[in-house]
Amino acid sequence: MYELYSYFRSSAAYRVRIALGLKGLDFKVIPVHLLRHGGEQHSAEYRRVNPEGLVPALVDDHAVLTQSLAIIEYLDEVHGARPLLPEDPLARARVRALALQVACEIHPLNNLRVLRWLSREMQLEKDVRDTWYRHWVALGFDALETSLQSPATGLYCYGDTPGLADCCLIPQVYNARRYEIDLSPWPTIARITELCNTLPAFQAARPEAQVDAMDDRAK
Repeated sequence: MYELYSYFRSSAAYRVRIALGLKGLDFKVIPVHLLRHGGEQHSAEYRRVNPEGLVPALVDDHAVLTQSLAIIEYLDEVHGARPLLPEDPLARARVRALALQVACEIHPLNNLRVLRWLSREMQLEKDVRDTWYRHWVALGFDALETSLQSPATGLYCYGDTPGLADCCLIPQVYNARRYEIDLSPWPTIARITELCNTLPAFQAARPEAQVDAMDDRAK
């Protein structure tokens, strides 16, 4: 069984939880709280698992994999059933590009490390930080919505089966909604999100369904 070091609100860990669910793979979550005790990801114990001090990290026997997209593609290569990437090279490139629009262009500008830097080091007020967040999400969603205006887009980001791009999209939308971003300017993104969220793999991966979310509420 895989071990997944995860934080319930981490978009990157959320992506991997979705992928594991879509692949039908068993895994055990090991929570790493990114805020408690100054951030458990900074502890010496966790740094021995992942020197980057980030989540997720996936343990496969004695091997440790890091970076969410690398983990997802590894799972797809090792477990061929229910593929998350199409076979055709051009189609694979398209799906990767959609996924990277989220993982490389939107998410890095509004992840926890950046928002905490803006708060602590730059001393920006919450409303200014929220404006920053919404600006970069909107800019990214504008581009992604345009990219999805393609015959290759089906029920999901690519075709009629959920895949890598959907694994990346849904966590970003989830966080956007936490910041009260209205999805109406991006109807294709909204439609795909609504459909994905009806599927068991996406439902099981949601932050509020995670054991550390329940522990957090209990404290």
